[in-house]
Amino acid sequence: MAEQGQYFYPNRMGLIILRSMEELVGKAALDEVLQAGGLESYSERFPPNDLELGFPFEHLGALQAAVEAVHGAAAGRELNRKVGQMCLNNGLREFNPLLGIADLPVRMMPLSLKLHVGFDIFAMVFNRFSDQVVSLSEDQKFYYWIIERCPVCWGRHTDAPCCHLAVGILEEGLRWATNGKDFLVAETSCIAQGDPTCTISISKRPVTAPAPAE
Repeated sequence: MAEQGQYFYPNRMGLIILRSMEELVGKAALDEVLQAGGLESYSERFPPNDLELGFPFEHLGALQAAVEAVHGAAAGRELNRKVGQMCLNNGLREFNPLLGIADLPVRMMPLSLKLHVGFDIFAMVFNRFSDQVVSLSEDQKFYYWIIERCPVCWGRHTDAPCCHLAVGILEEGLRWATNGKDFLVAETSCIAQGDPTCTISISKRPVTAPAPAE
């Protein structure tokens, strides 16, 4: 494992995550989580809104673990997933001036092309602006978002996949790119439980809503 402080998100990504959590739970509840994770310095001041690599991976891993410690494993993982969903919306606003994401005609493309372009854009954001390493793969039924160096579970040891923040980001990204369609999104391997990568599978077709009862 890398030494402490070797890998980073840009400050802007750390800011987006902390702001999103504060919007969901409020400042007092966020401060409780930060204290539990040994991250009290963020109670006084969030990271600056810039692209300097200054938000350590271990801080994100500690934040995710603290949410589970304060709220319980099941509720904490669901909260981390919801934070991820909110991060996507906040992140689009923050990164669009650099990437022109909202100006791309992604949502007008056929579904398969739309998803390929969307995944490429997301992977490029993380690979270009952070020390996170993402690769992409697929088979007949699923796309695979493969995180080879994962900040979400950095420094953690768990008995089940725990990168719910990343799952939430992908879920909301898919809704954005497809005008509100839902897909099956599940983490199937996780470095925190001893796997070589954190791999998230995404169904190639949206989930079909059940027909209304007659």
